[in-house]
Amino acid sequence: MPAWSRNPRYIVLILVAVVTTLYLLGPFGEPDARPPPPPPRVASSIQDDDLPNRLARSDKIYEKLLLDRKELIKKFGPTPNDVALFPPNKNPWPAYTVWDFFPAAYNCPFEIQRLGALGDGGKWVCGITRVETKPDCIVYSFGINYESSFEAEILANTDNCQIWGYDFSVNSFGPEIPRSQAHRTHFRPYGLAGTDAHGPDDVHKMYTIESLMKMNGHTHIDILKVDIERYEFETLTALIKPYVASGKPLPFGQLQLEIHLWDFSFSQFLTWWEMLEEAGLRPFWTEPNLVYQNYNRGGSTDLAEYSFLNIKGDNIFIKDPKRRPPPEAEHNRHAPDPTP
Repeated sequence: MPAWSRNPRYIVLILVAVVTTLYLLGPFGEPDARPPPPPPRVASSIQDDDLPNRLARSDKIYEKLLLDRKELIKKFGPTPNDVALFPPNKNPWPAYTVWDFFPAAYNCPFEIQRLGALGDGGKWVCGITRVETKPDCIVYSFGINYESSFEAEILANTDNCQIWGYDFSVNSFGPEIPRSQAHRTHFRPYGLAGTDAHGPDDVHKMYTIESLMKMNGHTHIDILKVDIERYEFETLTALIKPYVASGKPLPFGQLQLEIHLWDFSFSQFLTWWEMLEEAGLRPFWTEPNLVYQNYNRGGSTDLAEYSFLNIKGDNIFIKDPKRRPPPEAEHNRHAPDPTP
């Protein structure tokens, strides 16, 4: 006689095993329509005590880069007016492009993380963990174009960051912003420019960064993203020059910027770039816009993404908000001489 017929307990065990197997292997009810959870946050392994030393080492590395740039200008110039952005042939050799003069030579003292989509849309950020729980975290994003994966991942990686987005060519953020986080976003159909101006019938409103900050009651921006199709030169010049003249630190911690070198000369770009450096901006990441180059095959790679750290002032990416670094750690941390 089979064991299961002699003892009813065997029947119960077999039924439990069958039901459990079917439950684990077979779908029950409607599939879960909820979006997948965001990726786990990246923890920073950098100790605040070591932050001044890391920045000091990065300063030395960047100072060498400035000397190397001067030598490269002499080699292919000998003056900035003689240097071509993109040499049209193999003379001079070895070949170069304008981007070789401006590498991202500054080391971010924290983790570097790409936030947003791979390809067009994402940006590289230094130390997002520094604002993970910051109660007054402020992010400005100029240039939305209905693609908001960057902004969505900032929301996913922080608890309190509020994002202000601006773009007069669209009516809202992109679909990547989840409804559960929409209360932390603020969109206006405004453009960014060097002066405040309104178009006909009060459309295409243009504002400076400082005007928008005053409008919103902000004195500091933690992360500033700018992708405005070449207007970055006019806009950032208007913002930065007064700060350079006064010696005051810029009102933001880091800058994610796409640069468009349309109708520019090397000497013009060098002068503008040196203004950024004098204001305390240091590039820690760069990549050419290969999507644009692919659409314009045979043309120059005259678009590039850069991420800058602001090494002046007391922003959260260079100073511990709880403890001030010793005075000797700040010794000789001055703006380098930009003259080639």
